[in-house]
Amino acid sequence: MQRLAQESPDLVVLDVLLPDGSGLEVCRELTTGSQHVPVVLLTALKEEVDRIIGLEIGADDYLGKPFNPRELVARIKAVLRRVGAQPDDPPSTAIYAFAGLRADTALHTVTTPNAALVELTGAEFELLRVFLERPGRVLSRVQLMDLTHGRGQDTLDRSIDVLMSRLRRKLAEQTAEPLFKTVRNAGYQMVAPVTELARGDATGLRHDA
Repeated sequence: MQRLAQESPDLVVLDVLLPDGSGLEVCRELTTGSQHVPVVLLTALKEEVDRIIGLEIGADDYLGKPFNPRELVARIKAVLRRVGAQPDDPPSTAIYAFAGLRADTALHTVTTPNAALVELTGAEFELLRVFLERPGRVLSRVQLMDLTHGRGQDTLDRSIDVLMSRLRRKLAEQTAEPLFKTVRNAGYQMVAPVTELARGDATGLRHDA
């Protein structure tokens, strides 16, 4: 924590089991406040409770031990792409309006009508982006895993359910309008109307939609 107070890392790989404290407490400190630091959490393979708690307090991804180092590198790259720390092959960007809120995919921000920021983690914003780009579509858990984490994830992984719960709660605090619907045995659906206000390209130029 002393080093982190002096440096600004792009990402932290954090073990839940630390010799001098709880990795979950460190994760909470790293992912709250104005300077959110992306976190990939390392947990014992059977410690599902730790993984769920880690996601609930803001971890961007997790990996069970033991793990293949190449998979860890792939997870790190995926998180960095989501939070915009890797500019290679940047996707097109857009500004969306929904339920009185405004989402800017270039800045990774969601704002209220009075321009207040809604604090979302990188993983939460990426999940929101998937729905904004596909309004009205019912998306299964497997589809959401592929679109946010990449292929090859465990289909029994409940991280999408945890992220959905967090995203719903944070956005519900800002609007009374229904945003998402859980479709039994099918997945999740964004039911709020979505309007694309502007779209950008890899150069950052914006064009009115």
